[in-house]
Amino acid sequence: MIYQYIQSLAAAGKKMLAVLIDPGKTSIQHVKDTVLQAKNAGVDFILVGGSLMLNQEMDDTIQAIKQETDLPVLIFPGSTIQISSKADAILFLSLISGRNPDLLIGRHVESAMLIKQIQLEAIPTAYILIDGKQFTSVQYISQTLPLPSDKPDIAIATAVAGEMLGMKMIYMDAGSGALEPVPEKILTSVKKHTAIPIWVGGGIRNPEQAIRAWQSGADIVVVGNAVEENLQLIKTIASSR
Repeated sequence: MIYQYIQSLAAAGKKMLAVLIDPGKTSIQHVKDTVLQAKNAGVDFILVGGSLMLNQEMDDTIQAIKQETDLPVLIFPGSTIQISSKADAILFLSLISGRNPDLLIGRHVESAMLIKQIQLEAIPTAYILIDGKQFTSVQYISQTLPLPSDKPDIAIATAVAGEMLGMKMIYMDAGSGALEPVPEKILTSVKKHTAIPIWVGGGIRNPEQAIRAWQSGADIVVVGNAVEENLQLIKTIASSR
């Protein structure tokens, strides 16, 4: 079980790194190059997903990844069509920072039986958008506003509510292309008040930002946009742990 594996690593204090691949933005060859770098650098997980990706792209991409590595591949879904039996698990995201009912329960109802039918491990995950000082694709697609980056109390209450609702992980995201990552104060505050693994992504472009995220309470740092442009960053950030 992927969740149990994540939970055990987090409990042991391991600082984990995940690379997010958006097949809609890159070629299969670039995917393979990215995975090879991730494998050699000791990355822990590969995430696959994107706001405007097609189902066939998902299958082809995961198949290409699996040819290069045995790293766990998790779906980071941008829509209900981004489901594949080739993955090891799916982050079953509920966008609890917003009030769009489709992303709180609607899309889950649409996809639940397919996920169950293909026996894909679904990990209930509280998805929380944090203002990264840039209007992002996820804001446009989700039609929701991110939580303010200078009000940790709101983030704490939202994360605690997610945990009380039975979410097994928290994913805090400043969004793809964010100018600023999730603030350290928010990470520290949420970590203090919750007891489930914390992912953080969006706006992390260098080892210093990743280190600060880990030190502030993130169990898993996610990098995506930055490594699409510079694959060497994977090794640089991984070696900073």
